[in-house]
Amino acid sequence: MIVNLTPHPIRIYGPDRPDGLDDLEPGLRYVIEPEEKPARLGVIPLSTEYREGIPVELVQYGHAQGLPRRRAGFSYVVSLPVALALAPRRSDLLVPYREVRNSAGTVIGCRQLAQPV
Repeated sequence: MIVNLTPHPIRIYGPDRPDGLDDLEPGLRYVIEPEEKPARLGVIPLSTEYREGIPVELVQYGHAQGLPRRRAGFSYVVSLPVALALAPRRSDLLVPYREVRNSAGTVIGCRQLAQPV
């Protein structure tokens, strides 16, 4: 079972779905609806500095929040930062891969899922 722990639906399209279409239906194979609470990395603000007058917050990313423990037969779709932070320890995390974009360049889905290693 694949569980979506991102804040939005994951649309999986066929490999021949072209970019640049605004209609969400052509080539759509699956939609994985999001769970109520997405997985996120905890953030600890350390300090603020200014570069050329622009505030830059120095932050430390902490443990994943909202991520269940491993369960046999389950994979979890998470954001790339969460997956990369945990890749050495969690082989059950997946990310959207080979994105599909609409005419404005906004990501509306993907053609595959990937497991960062």
